[in-house]
Amino acid sequence: MVKQVIAARDPRLTEHLVTIPGESSPYTFVINPPGVDRTFLHGPGANDSFGPEDVSDALLAQTRLRHMGYPPLMRRMHHQGGRELETLFCRAKAAGAITSLDTSMPDPTTSGGKADWAEILSRVLPHVDLFQPSVEELLLMLRRKRFDQLTAEVGHANLIDAVTIDDISSLAEQSLDWGARIVALKLGHLGLYLRSDDELVTTDPKADAARDWASREMWAPCFDVEVVGTVGSGDSTIAGMLAGLIKGQSAQKAILTAVAVGACNVEAADSISGILNWQDTQNRIRRGWAQQIELANAPGEEKGWHYCDATRLWHGPHDRLPRQKEAW
Repeated sequence: MVKQVIAARDPRLTEHLVTIPGESSPYTFVINPPGVDRTFLHGPGANDSFGPEDVSDALLAQTRLRHMGYPPLMRRMHHQGGRELETLFCRAKAAGAITSLDTSMPDPTTSGGKADWAEILSRVLPHVDLFQPSVEELLLMLRRKRFDQLTAEVGHANLIDAVTIDDISSLAEQSLDWGARIVALKLGHLGLYLRSDDELVTTDPKADAARDWASREMWAPCFDVEVVGTVGSGDSTIAGMLAGLIKGQSAQKAILTAVAVGACNVEAADSISGILNWQDTQNRIRRGWAQQIELANAPGEEKGWHYCDATRLWHGPHDRLPRQKEAW
């Protein structure tokens, strides 16, 4: 049934889909009532037995970009200190692919929640070009005392509003120190934070936009929308970022594309029907789509940040500003 649904969109997408006899398909039910934080009911199924052998060398040889999400929900990916997750990313890098990793909120009662994520990420991030977790997920994984303190003070639903720019910056710096080349932290209704090292990450090193990805620190505010549902908003944001990279956008434009796709997503109750095609998304940004610039805990000038009207972004103290400020 799953194959039929996917094949109806594009039969080529099922060519490398692995079926494991005796295993059930993984599923997630999202309970998403208005005004209440989402609840997820998850059955891991075959995700728990997924391993490096399920991604063939032939498939990796055809791959420009290899994205993976949710290792806390995949037992073999966080078992034994993440050794098999490391193997997957090493093979992808050896094949010449750009690599991207997303996470999910670890459930403290499961093996994913009990795993040593500092050990896992320090092992895997040297092979990751784009690391794209949410700030809540990474705070829990790497700063558990701070996570518990803020949660006790404001509750989980309001955690993002209590996280400071110092929290965000330190999490990004730790990830870069462990080897990630670009860190994009999803901040929910506050937007998207990006920090990168001094190396280029691009699918086309000769592209004019390639140099713009190195040594950056930026914060993209959210676009103004009427929120209907938030299912898939983080995944949509990542999709916008990766699409911008694949299409040769600069970091400045790709981070705006990311928050734009995320904003389109939340305008519908389900996870995909609000999303526009590429050109319509870019046109909506160009037409002056309003942003939520004035935020209570947005970075301020006292921390070395400033907002640029031309780029429509906050630029941080570690940002190497481009020679020419881009405008849409």
